[in-house]
This record gives sequence, structure tokens and C-alpha cells, in this order.
Amino acid sequence: MPIRPRYRRVSALQRQFFNREELLGTYDDELRRISDRLRILNIVGVGGIGKSRLLQELRTRTPDSCRTARLDLQLPTLRQQEDALAVLRMEFGAQGVQFDRFDIAYAVLWQRVHPQLQMDRKNTPFAEDSEVLSKILDDAMGLPVFGTAAGLVRLTGRAMSNRRRRQRIESDPTLQELDGLSNAELGHAVSYLFAEEMRQSAEEKPYVLFVDAYEAMVPTPLPGGRSYGSDAWLRDLLGQLHGGLTVLASREPLPWSAYDKEWESVIRQTRIDGLPMAARLDLLAQAGITEMPTQRTIAEASAGVPFYLHLAVDTHAQSPAASATDAGTAEEIVQRFLQHVAPDEVRILELLSVARTFDLGMFREIGRSFDLPTNLLTWESLTAYSFAYPLPGGWYRLHQLMIRALQHHLSPSVKRHVHSVVRGYWEGLATRMESGAEGSGVARSSPLREAVHHGLHAEDIAPDRIQEHADRAVSMSGRQAADGMVKDIREFLASPPRTPWAEEALPGIKDAADCLDAESKLELGDASTVIEMTPALDMPVRSVVSARLALAGANARRIAGESSHAARIFARVWTEHDGPARPSAGLCVADIRMWQGDFAGAFALADEVYALCAPHDRAIRGDLKRLMHLGHRFLMDFARAEELLAAAEAEYRAAGAVVGLANVRTNRAELLAFVDPEAAVAEAGAALEVQRDLGAQHEIGKVYTAMAIAQLRLGRLERAEVSFRNANTALDRAGYRSGRARADLFRTFLLLRRGEREAARALLVHATREFETCQVYPSLVLAIGAAAARTGLLTPELEAAVDRARPLLRPLGTLEALERRTDEVLSMLLEEVAP
Repeated sequence: MPIRPRYRRVSALQRQFFNREELLGTYDDELRRISDRLRILNIVGVGGIGKSRLLQELRTRTPDSCRTARLDLQLPTLRQQEDALAVLRMEFGAQGVQFDRFDIAYAVLWQRVHPQLQMDRKNTPFAEDSEVLSKILDDAMGLPVFGTAAGLVRLTGRAMSNRRRRQRIESDPTLQELDGLSNAELGHAVSYLFAEEMRQSAEEKPYVLFVDAYEAMVPTPLPGGRSYGSDAWLRDLLGQLHGGLTVLASREPLPWSAYDKEWESVIRQTRIDGLPMAARLDLLAQAGITEMPTQRTIAEASAGVPFYLHLAVDTHAQSPAASATDAGTAEEIVQRFLQHVAPDEVRILELLSVARTFDLGMFREIGRSFDLPTNLLTWESLTAYSFAYPLPGGWYRLHQLMIRALQHHLSPSVKRHVHSVVRGYWEGLATRMESGAEGSGVARSSPLREAVHHGLHAEDIAPDRIQEHADRAVSMSGRQAADGMVKDIREFLASPPRTPWAEEALPGIKDAADCLDAESKLELGDASTVIEMTPALDMPVRSVVSARLALAGANARRIAGESSHAARIFARVWTEHDGPARPSAGLCVADIRMWQGDFAGAFALADEVYALCAPHDRAIRGDLKRLMHLGHRFLMDFARAEELLAAAEAEYRAAGAVVGLANVRTNRAELLAFVDPEAAVAEAGAALEVQRDLGAQHEIGKVYTAMAIAQLRLGRLERAEVSFRNANTALDRAGYRSGRARADLFRTFLLLRRGEREAARALLVHATREFETCQVYPSLVLAIGAAAARTGLLTPELEAAVDRARPLLRPLGTLEALERRTDEVLSMLLEEVAP
């Protein structure tokens, strides 16, 4: 088989090819006008008109005095913010742009969605390419590094020798605010810092960003130009790229003025129409098609669309005698091409058209499955065609018009089989990437997302497997991987196949999408939306997907303060589900039982769940031990609490659970506040440093509360006041209502020592109301009643609350024994307080 060189147009023809004098003049004009002002050049044209090739030539035409990068939205992963920013950072970074602040912010976002992982050169994005991150990791010398802005900025101060860059990082106000932002706000901040780094780099050297195939991101705009928000992150990013030029190709003019009229002054539109007849004839002549009748026939059939002209050239290269002489329409040009290409090549192209992207390995996997040639000569021949677009890392994609033409020849059964083969290839690639055996040119979120996409179209993937793939993808690359799966599943459900498999599987697949969506929104703190997504939680929970969807709905209700409703859902999943989600459900049931006063039932269930856990489930085993530690501490059994905390710490260490170990530091400070206040102050200081690195505001609030209790016991009242104030700030910022009420309870003892009795009484009443509203801590309500009685502050409202709390309590041992231990603790806290 002859190897055809890829057809390339000469420079003189390129100008004529796009009828471009005016268009190139427009681009040159925009280059000259690059300034601090925001500019977008929107190139508009129908599919196949040559927008992608035009972007390639414009990039080649751009002078060396500008940096350039390209974002191809035909690739599904690049329609997501995290992956797109990563690609752009690598392209511009290779051209000398310093991304110090962006790299730190991106690492914070990555760590936020991977709290179970430590930052190292293997896991951390850009670790090898980012000077600031590589210096931080080198300076740490193997010690754990956790990705919070406060921690990374502090480590930068030690690792970065360049004083100017170090000061720019340490003084950046956005970096200082990152740890207090929600995940959604953090995403906006990451985009902002990328734009800021680009703006500052533009002072030295301007840049041009080329964005291709906008319609792939927004295939169906709403009336008025709106688009379901699927392009919101892209608008947000491009709306901040001052100091450069964005060239964006789309099939329709950008409708962004529907959101903000100011876009009208930013976007300049230019349209690519079909080539004039003279340009078509010249292109064909330059390619070697010189017979005038053949030229005229092809030129008219192509309607001036370059895709079809190039295909005719490819046909001529295969069979000069054919050249699509009798092709009267664009479709006939495609058919002539397919008729004059070797049958094996045509068949392989048809099969490859099923994949959204492919590489040499996939080509060989498909070839072996269908007993077709898999040699390198065939591969080079296929990828030399004009409709095969090269991507980074040796990957390719086919032009959409060619995909449509090729798939027309595939039967449904063959399509399903190809999808199944491609699914298996992606799953194998994901496994190799997880083990570190392969560094692929695709994004880490891509393989398992592609496996789910092809599994759906192969009609051979179950909802539970979708959930498993999502969990693996999230651990590999973050929550955006699951978000991409949700988008693919929703598109599949919009026009599903009408087959027996679909009738049976679609309800479960919809639940899988809802579950992934709900879990993603919970990470963003969007409990209200999750509640709306799960209005009825009385469905069966036997499958992993349905159980996890129910748990997501229950957790949303728990965050919203509906503790009893959440408890019923947790209990039903624990009772009715017999799969991998059961330990999580059991932990949730035990947790909520304990805080509602049923310590005996909670501990018995925690022991049962612990026995169910596999040996490798170290993190959840640690959670269960720590849960029991907290229960014994609230029961004032401090010796047993200390034993359980040590057991939890051992589990977390074995699992490498950074967050779990940090929370053990918090709990140890809280325990020592009651048994060794001097040691508690020191331990709280160490715990604060760890939790500040994590950015965990609720834990910071708990540590300050423990420090305040210890300082109160040591008689350091002014310091205790400051610590209580700091605790309240952190707890309010976290929205941790019951934690704030607990801090208020202990602050009453400070007020009593100062003789502020009425303020103390009001605070006791307030804390009691909060505990009852949140449906938690009846043991602390009893403690409030006892403290009020001993100090002469008891009110009818407090007495009634105690009466309501007493029947809720099921402590280990007798209630009288708990009351005796509570009195002993109150005696410690009420020293020097007269009734």
C-alpha cells in the first residue's frame, strides 16, 4: 500500500483558499489593537467550511512576538474548566509564562476535591512543570504537604529564593482568601488568577488564545441566546483575558450579549462563506487535479466547503483516474472517496468513527477485534487524510462531517460491538494510568469518562459500574470527571435506543446520573438543590446507586437541619441495602444516633459496622473509632475516650488519611482541655497550625473552643475571651450552628467568673434553644440544667428543656452515673463561681 504524504497547501494558495484578504486584514488589525482592553474575534461559519484549519493558519501566521495556545472544544474533557485550564497553563507555561499564583490556587482546588491524597510529584498537577510547586515539594523532603492556600504560601516563603516572586505570592489578596471560599467560589478564583497571570505576562509579551468548536460546548442554545450555563466558565475566563486576543470559532455568532450587553463592544464577528469558484478551481489545480471538466464538477458539488474539496483531493491521491468526476453533490464526493480507498482502510475508518478520539493502540485493538490490518503503514495512511486531526500525545479525531458519513454504513449491532471494544480499551488505559505504568496524552479524567460513554452506546454497562468508574475517575482527577460523565449520560438519555436493554436499564442509569450530580453538588455545599433533586426518598435502596442517591439526599437534609428526616433515610439504607454503601450508611446512622442521645445504640451499631469493614477500609474504620471516642468524651468517660482516640489515630496512619489525622489533633486538644489544661493549650496550638493548613473552619472553631476551655480552667480569662471570640468567628464562617452553640455553652462559665450572671443566663437559654432546633446534644442540655441549678440561673424554659432531653438519653451505664460525672466536670468549670 503506498504511503501518501499529507496534502499541504502552499503559502500562495493559502491566502486565496479562504478568500481571505479581508479576513486576514481583520486578524492583523486585531493583533495591532491588542492592549489592556478585552478583545474577542469570533470567526463564524458552517460545519466543514474550514474554521479549524483557519485557526491553525492564523496561529502559524501570528508573529513570534506573541505567545499562542489552542483550546479544542471537540474534545469532551476540554469542555470542563479544570482540564481546559490545565492544558492552557501547560501551553503558555512552555512559552515562558510564570504561573506561580495560579499553580498554588489550582493545587488548592485539586486538594479540595482530593482530601484523601497528599501532594507529591506523582499526584499533584504541574508538579514537574511548576517551579513554585516543585520547590515546595523538594523543600518538604518527603514530609506530608497538604494543599491549602495558607499552607502553600507559607511553604513558598521557605522554598522560593526569588524575593520579588516570593513577595508577590505572599501579598496576593486572592490567595489569602482561598481557604475561606466554597468550591464554586474557588473555581472562579482559579480562573481569575489564570487571567491575572496572563495579564501580567502580556506586559512583556502579548498572547493569542485560539478556541475551536464552541458549538460542541453549547449544541442547543435556549431562545434568546442562553445556553443552560454550560459555557459559563468559558465566558467567565474569556471575560477576564485582558492584554491579549481571543480568536473563537463557532457555527453561529456568539450570543453572549443575551447575558450582558457589554459583550457587544468586545466581540468582533467575521464570517467565512463558501469559497468562490476561482478559489475552488485553483485549490484543485494546485493539488494536481488539472482536467477542467473534473475541476468544475468537483468545485460545484462541494458548494465551496473546504472539507469536501480536501476529500476530493484525498480521492485523487488514492486514484487519480477517479477524482470524483461524476460527483454531483457533496455527499457523492464522500461516496467517491470511500469507493476509491482500499476496502480495509474504509472499514477501519468506519469503525474508528465510533470513537471520539483514538490513538495507535486503539486502532490496533479495533483491528484485531475485526481481523483487519493493524500495521504501522496502514496507521500512517489513515492519519494522513485531511479529515484526521492530530491531537497532543499521538491522539487523533475525525472531522464531524466524515464521522456522520462513515457511521451511516455501520449496522446497529456492529456499532454496539465497536463501542464495547473501545470501552475495554479505555478501561485498560485507565488501569495503566492508575498504576503509573502509562503517562498518556489524554487528561486523567478522560479514560473512565470515555469508558462510560462507550458502555452506554454498547448497551453493556450497568449503573453500579458507572458509579465505580466515577469513583475511580474522581480519585484520579477530581470531581470534574464525574461531572463530565453526568453530561454524557444526560445526552444519552435525551435520545436513548429503543431496545429491550434500554427499557430495563434506563431508570437505573438515570439514577446513576442523579447520584453523581447530587454528590458533586453536596461537595459544593448546594444542599437545597440536592433536596430538590431527591424529593421522594422512599424508593428501593438495594442497588449501590439507589443507596448512594438516598444517602446524598439524607446528607443534604441533615445539612439543612432536618436531622430526624435524615436519620430515617440513613436507617433505611442501613437496613435495606446489602452492598458497598452499607458501611457508610451505618456510620451515618451511628453518628446521628449518638448526637441525638442514643449512645448505647450508636456504639453497638459502630461495632457492627466496624466488623463489616474490610481490612483495607482503614479510613472508615478510623472514622468509627473516632466516633466512639467522641461519644465517650461527651459521656465524660475521658479514659476510654483516650483509648479510642489512639485506636482511630492508628487506623488513619495506616491509611495515610491526612484529614483524619488532623481531626485527631483537634479531638486530642478537646480531650486534654478536661484532663490536662496546660497540655491542652500546647496541643491546641499545634492543632490550629494543622487545621489552618487544611482550611477547615469548623475544626478551627472547635480547636479555639478547646483552647478557651483550657485557658478558662487555668484562670487566664482574657486569653480565654479572645479564644472564644476566634472560635465564634470560625464556626460562624463554617455555618456550624451546633458547634457555635456548644462554644456559647462553655463561654457562660467565663461570664459567670466575671460576675455577668444575666448575660450567662441568656447564653445558656440561647444554647439550649439551638441544640433543640438542631435536634442534637440532649446530654449537654442536661449539663446546662445542672449548671443553671447550681448557679441559681434556672428558668422554667430550661427546666422544660431538661425534661424533654432526659427521655432521649440512652448512655452506657445509668443516667445517674452520667449525672455524677457531669457534676464533677461542672465543679472544675465553676471553680470560684458563687451561686
